[in-house]
Amino acid sequence: MKPISLLNRRLQLALGAAILALLVAGAISYRSMAASTESNRWVQHTHEVLEKLENLLTAMWGIESSYRGFALTGEEAYLESYRASILSAEQDAATIRNLTADNPKQKLLVATLKGLAAQKIQFGERVIGLRRTTGLQAAADAIRGGPGEKLIREFQGVVRQMQDEELRLLSLRDADSKRRLGQTKTVLILGTVLGLVIATAAGWSVRLDNSQRGHAEKALQDSEEKYRLLLDGAQDYAIFMLDPQGRVASWNAGAERIKGYKADEIIGQDFSRFYLQNEIDQGRPKAELQIANDSGRSEVEHWRVRKDGSRFWASVVITAVRDSSGGLLGFSEISRDITERRETEAKYRGLLEAAPDAMVVVNQDGEIVLLNLQAEKKFGYHRDELVGQKVKNIIPEGFAERLIADGTRTAPEALAQQIGTGIELYGRRKDGSDFPIEIMLSPLESAEGTLVTAAIRDISVRKAAEKHLAEMVGELKRSNDELGQFAYVASHDLQEPLRMVASYTQLLAKRYKGRLDSDADEFIDYAVDGSNRMQKLILDLLAYSRAGAGGKVLHEISSESALAEALNNLRATIGESGAVVTHDALPPITTDDTQLAQLFQNLVGNAIKYRSADVPRVHISARKNGGREWVFSVRDNGQGIDSQYFEKIFILFQRLHGQKNFKGTGIGLAICRKILDRLGGRIWVESQLNMGSTFYFALPEGGK
Repeated sequence: MKPISLLNRRLQLALGAAILALLVAGAISYRSMAASTESNRWVQHTHEVLEKLENLLTAMWGIESSYRGFALTGEEAYLESYRASILSAEQDAATIRNLTADNPKQKLLVATLKGLAAQKIQFGERVIGLRRTTGLQAAADAIRGGPGEKLIREFQGVVRQMQDEELRLLSLRDADSKRRLGQTKTVLILGTVLGLVIATAAGWSVRLDNSQRGHAEKALQDSEEKYRLLLDGAQDYAIFMLDPQGRVASWNAGAERIKGYKADEIIGQDFSRFYLQNEIDQGRPKAELQIANDSGRSEVEHWRVRKDGSRFWASVVITAVRDSSGGLLGFSEISRDITERRETEAKYRGLLEAAPDAMVVVNQDGEIVLLNLQAEKKFGYHRDELVGQKVKNIIPEGFAERLIADGTRTAPEALAQQIGTGIELYGRRKDGSDFPIEIMLSPLESAEGTLVTAAIRDISVRKAAEKHLAEMVGELKRSNDELGQFAYVASHDLQEPLRMVASYTQLLAKRYKGRLDSDADEFIDYAVDGSNRMQKLILDLLAYSRAGAGGKVLHEISSESALAEALNNLRATIGESGAVVTHDALPPITTDDTQLAQLFQNLVGNAIKYRSADVPRVHISARKNGGREWVFSVRDNGQGIDSQYFEKIFILFQRLHGQKNFKGTGIGLAICRKILDRLGGRIWVESQLNMGSTFYFALPEGGK
């Protein structure tokens, strides 16, 4: 019985060992399934955060484009989009705040986003208010000199940090899950081997062990499949693992979509094939892995290559993955195609090129990093000759010290002393000649630190005009005295009693209209109409006396901006009449922008007033006349003018016969001629009765 007892004991031990092995394997398999479920939850969480961050960034761009659109056009539809974008941003921000409440780093970044968004909305409200109350030019100046672009870039940078943090966590969880799954496989294999050994002594324990192992392997396969599907759901991101030597170890659907390789084509291949050949020759792929190994992370933006050889601009984050003892397991790479974003940034560079002033961007070392075509023209250099050079080469006195720290101040402190103020200096051309300039500075945050954008305006014409005006000061003081006396008489001796007459006649019309006989009603109407016309006449006389007063303020301006200001002042007239006002591209010109806007306003207003068609149509254009002057034209489809009145209409108080049905004092065209006399220009008209009119005015090219 002893051998039987010993055999039973051995079988019992074998059975116990098999059961123990299977219990351990089952427990680890269960833990793997639980870890997979947890990973599933966190991956879904990451996707939700990434989606809301993208939505929030889109909403902020919507805020930016909407208030810019309103500033440019004045159309209320842009404000509806502006309010909707603000509401969307608030909702997305609240969701992000709840989703990231457990992450201290993300909580700090959410608070930063909230502050930037508040500043952005406050600036947008300011631009909208300026556009409503002051007009296009004030709103445009605020946008050009304000913090709008800086805020959106800072906001975009914070969003990118939050996105990268979520993806970093996802990558770490991916690596941890794979490590757990690997451990599970190892234990299951050992358990299987042990089960096979035990099976030689106990067949029934082998069958039991096989059954348990089959369930565990299926659970493991299900877990791996779920995790693979979750990673494949990240379609906008290429997420994959590299071994320590840089060979691809895993591949998600986003990587396949972005780079063009299927998993079986790329796994096991060196990741350097994603780089340009010259970068491979320079050893850049290995260098980026070394940076990630040394510092834990490498983050770059550069060209990447797809399977078909096409290139795309990529944002790439490579993170070193280590075990609990610090050993290098490999690397995770998260990359995305940001070609569209880069093209958007290129559009902003296009706006820089479209600026009428010379634009120069300088880093904190005083080096030029970017300039536009106007800067090339003003200073006589090709941009390749200036990029990378010190800004003191073109602005030798005092400028660099205003931009960078000098040992006693930090760079931001030095910059803050000059932002928003015009600085008058002398610029130096390539040929060594100097010319007076005015500089406006604004900061620009970038990955390389704070850059400074300098808008540089040639003020040679303005300086010459100031000198010319100084030489004529005696004559201008006498003229101003006469105008001042007239303005005083008109505004006090005439307007004060006239306001009293107008007030009482309007009161009579309001209280007694219909209560007296028909003659009395008619007499009251005459009195009200007469007082109103007299008030309009006095206001027009004052406008005529002020036209061109105070000398000329000449500088290079956008004539399109002057037209936009005039149309903004006429928006009620245009809206009531249904007029269609169009224009060709209008040139920059050296003149007085306020008086040019007055010219456009008077001529376009007359074209709409003296219409004959149901829909007044006005078209403005400009052409160069022999290289000496710009000739502007305002063409309408109105009543037309008989040739015998071509000169008469520009004389004060002259109104054409047969125009009694049109309100006016006959001063508007006289004001136009007076303005042009002061600016050294001229005005004339070409017209035929019932065929419309074209008014022309010419201004000297140099504003002389």
